[in-house]
Amino acid sequence: MRFPRICFALIALLAGFGAAAQTFTVSANKRFLMKEGKPFFWLGDTAWELFHRLDREDADYYLKKRAAQGFTVIQAVALAEFDGLEVPNTYGDRPFTDNDPTKPNEAYYKHVDYIIDKAAEYGLTIAFLPTWGDKVFKSTWGKGPEVFNEANAATYGKWLGNRYKSKKNIIWVLGGDRNPRPGTRDVEVWRAMAGGIEAGAGGNDKVLMTYHPQPNKEGSSEWFHDDAWFDFNMFQTGHCRDSPVYDNIKRSYDRQLIKPVLDGEPIYEDHPVCFNAKENGTSSAYDVRKAAYLDLFAGAFGHTYGCHDIWQMYSPNREAVNGPHIFWQQALDLPGANEMKYVRRLLESRPIIDRVPDQSIIVEADLASHDRIQASRGKDYIFIYTASGKPFSVNPGKVAGNQINAFWFDPRNGKIKDAGPFDNKAVAKFTPPEAGYGKDWVLVLDDASKNYPKP
Repeated sequence: MRFPRICFALIALLAGFGAAAQTFTVSANKRFLMKEGKPFFWLGDTAWELFHRLDREDADYYLKKRAAQGFTVIQAVALAEFDGLEVPNTYGDRPFTDNDPTKPNEAYYKHVDYIIDKAAEYGLTIAFLPTWGDKVFKSTWGKGPEVFNEANAATYGKWLGNRYKSKKNIIWVLGGDRNPRPGTRDVEVWRAMAGGIEAGAGGNDKVLMTYHPQPNKEGSSEWFHDDAWFDFNMFQTGHCRDSPVYDNIKRSYDRQLIKPVLDGEPIYEDHPVCFNAKENGTSSAYDVRKAAYLDLFAGAFGHTYGCHDIWQMYSPNREAVNGPHIFWQQALDLPGANEMKYVRRLLESRPIIDRVPDQSIIVEADLASHDRIQASRGKDYIFIYTASGKPFSVNPGKVAGNQINAFWFDPRNGKIKDAGPFDNKAVAKFTPPEAGYGKDWVLVLDDASKNYPKP
C-alpha cells in the first residue's frame, strides 16, 4: 500500500515531536546542557523568594529586567525559606492546607504558574526548588516546620511533576541549602521526592534534576552522584572571598562517572564577606566576576550569579537579613549583575561543546585565588583568565594552528584590545594592559585560520 505524501510528512512531524519531548538534555560528552539540541549556557540568578514575596507586577518587572541583562536561568523556591509555610504570599495564600504536603493550595500554585509562564515569555528557565531544605530538617537555623517524610515527599513530588510536565522552561533542583545528615533518612526523603517528580512528569527521561547543598568539597555528588535521577552536580561555594572554587569544580569534573558541574551559589554581590561586614566589608562586582571566570574555566558548564539584596527581595517594611541593604529594584543594576552578560558573550562566541579545562596551557598554573590564572580551551581556541592582571607564559601547541591571533578581553565592559599574532611553536609571554586588585583580564587565543569574530 502506498501512503500519500502528506501521510509521510505527518509521520515525520509526529516523530519530531516525540524526539523533542524533553527540552533540556545532557550533551553527548556529558559535560554540558543542551536545550532543544543546542548548547545551553546557564547564567543564573538566585531569586529564592520570587514566588513568595513578589506580586505579579513586581515579578514581571524582575524577570523582564534579568532577561534584558542576558540571564538565562532564575533559581526560585516554591516553599520559601522565610517561613514559607506559615507566612502567605502577597495575595494571602499559603502553599498547603494544614501544612500538609499532600494538600496543596491551588490558589498559591496559580501564582507560581503565572511566574513560570511569564519567565517563559522572556526566554528564561526556572531552576525550580520544590522546597527549601528546612522543611525536611531545620538544623540550627530555618523556620521549618519539618513536614516531609518519604511518603508525602513522593506524593508532593508527583503532584508537582504532573502539574508542570508540559512546561518547557523548568529544571528541577532538590535540596535547598541543606546537606543530608548522616544516620538519618534525609537522603531517602529527597530520593522519594525525585522519584515522585519523575513519576508525575512521565519518566526519568522527561526531567532534568540536581540538588542544591550547603558548602562542601564534593557538592551534591557526595550523596547522589550515582543516582539515575541526578543529572548534574551543583555546588554552593559560599560567601567568603577568594575561596578556591576551581578545586571543587575540577574535582567533580574529574569523576569517573562523568556528569556536568555547576556552581549554583558562589559569593553574592553586596553580601557581608564571610558574614562579617565589620571586619571584611561587603562583596564587590570584582568578587562575583572572579568567581564566575574561575568556575567556568575550571570546567563548569555555566554559572549562577547572586545578590544579597535580591535573593531575599529586600524592600521597605522588611527586616534586612545579615545587615542593611539596598532595595531589590535598585540592586538589579549593581555592576556585577550587568557584567555577567560579558562572560556569557565570551563563552558563546566559540564552540561550547569543545571546551575543556587545561592548566597545562600556562606555566604559572598553581597560583593562589587572589592571583589565580586559570585556562580553558577548545580545539582551536584558548581562554586564559588572570585574576589580578599578572603576566604569564603560554606553552605552544595546545591548540590547532601554526599562527595564533591574540587579544585581551576586559571582563568589566566586554571591550577588547589586540595582543597581536604569534607563532604557535614557542613559549609566548603575555602582559595584560594593567594589573592590580580588581584588574582582571581574559586572554583569548584563536587559530588564525578559523577567522573567529571577536566577541
